[in-house]
Amino acid sequence: MSFKIVFMGTPSFSVPILKAINNSNHKILEVYSQPPNKKNRGLKVQNSAVHDYANKLNIPVRCPVTLDEESEINYFKNIKPDLVVVVAYGKILPEKLLNIENLIFLNIHASLLPRWRGAAPIQRAILKGDKETGISIMKIVPKLDAGPVLIQSKLSINKDTNYEEISKKMSDLGAKLIIDAIELIKNNKANFIPQDESKVIYAKKIEKIESKINWSESAEEILAKVRALNPNPGTWFELNGIRIKITKAKKVDKSGKEGTIIDDNKMIIACKKNALEVLELKKEGKKLMSAYEFLKGNKFKIGQILN
Repeated sequence: MSFKIVFMGTPSFSVPILKAINNSNHKILEVYSQPPNKKNRGLKVQNSAVHDYANKLNIPVRCPVTLDEESEINYFKNIKPDLVVVVAYGKILPEKLLNIENLIFLNIHASLLPRWRGAAPIQRAILKGDKETGISIMKIVPKLDAGPVLIQSKLSINKDTNYEEISKKMSDLGAKLIIDAIELIKNNKANFIPQDESKVIYAKKIEKIESKINWSESAEEILAKVRALNPNPGTWFELNGIRIKITKAKKVDKSGKEGTIIDDNKMIIACKKNALEVLELKKEGKKLMSAYEFLKGNKFKIGQILN
């Protein structure tokens, strides 16, 4: 027996999961994704990564601005899915949609629930210095990321892990686990376990102000921010009014006045505790380059203060 599935997702993180379901013996009736956006200075209309991939698979795509309208609920009922899979869709599903009879809504969430419910679970795990994270597949309920969990699987976070790397691993893991989850449901072996509410931690959305470096933090804290926010929105400081994004750095056992250059040959900057050696960066409007390349045309003075 194969399921008729509606898939709801938007960013590239969701694409491997969509691909895995499409390659299974189950049928994707329709893909829901966020409406196309205008991008960059040319304001070119751009589809989401999921939208583009669904087009390649010749799967119908629907991009409603809201799911609250009665017409949207009726449309959903009329296509009669057996299961709905949601992966970083970017919209809260209304209760009247979730209440459609005999229909399970599964969410693939990028954390080990109940830790890091919310919008930025991967980034918050790295920022907090967690040693592990993982994927949780859960039943969606009206409360944010609070539904009972069907499957979880762990991934390690080491001192060099950045958002881009761990996100790719988690997406691939989610692609494997969703097939296992669907099989459990199909064979009536699904056991949804309630979350422990006493262990809930929320992963609030990353605000733009968080990406600016505060040199009064320790080098370890700033490094965690560099890893958590790479590649977007990135972690940056200002030099002579120009924004410079750090993409790779390391902690060094040196000290000095916070936010000052203490080694002009290697681009080492003092923090509250220890110092940060910049290894790779991106100057505003320029391409990614090594600190060595950058220093060839941009000289610093020891004691120079960075904003």
